[in-house]
Amino acid sequence: MNHQKSYRSAFILLTILFFLWGFITVLVDSLIPRLRELFTLTYFQAGLVQFAFFGAYFILSIPASYILSKIGYKKGIILGLLTMALACLLFYPAASYRMFGIFMLAYFILAAGITVLQVAANPFVAVLGSEDGASSRLNLSQAFNSLGTAIAPIVGAWFILSDTIKTEVEIESLTGAAKETYLVSEASAVQTPFLGLALFILLIAGIFLFAKLPKMISDENTGTYSGALKNKNLMLGVLGIFFYVGAEVAIGSYLVNYFMDMNMVAVIKENSFMKSIAEGILNAGITEKDSKAIVGVFVTFYWSGAMIGRFIGAYLTKIMKPGNVLGIFATIAILLILISISSTGLLSMWSILAVGLFNSIMFPTIFALAINGIGELKPKASGLLCMAIVGGAIIPPFFGLLTDNVGFKSALLFIVICYAYILWYGFKNSRNRLQDIN
Repeated sequence: MNHQKSYRSAFILLTILFFLWGFITVLVDSLIPRLRELFTLTYFQAGLVQFAFFGAYFILSIPASYILSKIGYKKGIILGLLTMALACLLFYPAASYRMFGIFMLAYFILAAGITVLQVAANPFVAVLGSEDGASSRLNLSQAFNSLGTAIAPIVGAWFILSDTIKTEVEIESLTGAAKETYLVSEASAVQTPFLGLALFILLIAGIFLFAKLPKMISDENTGTYSGALKNKNLMLGVLGIFFYVGAEVAIGSYLVNYFMDMNMVAVIKENSFMKSIAEGILNAGITEKDSKAIVGVFVTFYWSGAMIGRFIGAYLTKIMKPGNVLGIFATIAILLILISISSTGLLSMWSILAVGLFNSIMFPTIFALAINGIGELKPKASGLLCMAIVGGAIIPPFFGLLTDNVGFKSALLFIVICYAYILWYGFKNSRNRLQDIN
């Protein structure tokens, strides 16, 4: 009974971490439209924000695994949280001095902390109880991760995208006092939410400091990276995580700009139903709101779809082969993107937003299929799979570069290719069942 209580408490704490990094990851997306105008960036340069954020996964996943093996998972989680808090505090001087380089450094440090949590939390959740329930626990934690991603766009629209950003020319034309007032208000729009996050993260770190967590894994060294690299299915899964995270983040990062490019603000204002949705989420009339805030609130449907789909997918993977579920979800995602490419207006908007629903089970299912039957190599496999999250650093700026040259509609065909690989990997693994994964 004490064991069960210990497991339950640890699971709740770890699930809070899933929520936290999901929330922060998507809050980064809300800053991209603001940073693009604030620093007059191209879409490619704006995509480098995600490069700094997700590049940390590639650089630090394996070192994080090594650190955790030396200091333990409890101390490692606290270290990760303190690192995240430091990064959030760095947004204060970055916003005050309007220095893009400090923003990039803050993103990288923030991602470094999240990387430590990712490498620790996914396998940690898997061992908190029976092996048969490992996948359902991971899906439940991932659902709360999606809850964080669903809430973040609303917070971003309220605090980060709620006012009109002036161009460099407009700023220089202001008088001394007016210019100072404007710069202070711009800094505050970024500083307030991230200062609040820093305090919340420090609170969570304090809770973990005094929490009693069950032992994660044996201190003995199990498996080698060379052995993991030789496992073909694992490496194909690593590539699957790379394409999935890259595609999901690329769509989410550029949805506001995509909708602006399609002039969706005018469509929303002319449609009473859409207008009421925007006003309901913003809790205010939209006439005085910045255009990016008006379309930005709809991004919440993309991320909340992932949360809803994860609950549905958790059930479907119990009654169907998870490889088939993955393949079917990827197929539907492709069809929805093709509909968005070939249409305009509300159909184009809602079809791309609906992709979020079918992104839902991809990460936990690819993760589970990739470590199927891998035995003692699981800790090393977790490091490699988390490292593949670097797809969120590579694919968004490449997608931005394509958009700069051929436009959004044509650039989305590259995202279709990413989902096509996931479709193939899912059906290739259709013989495997989540219940069989130890």
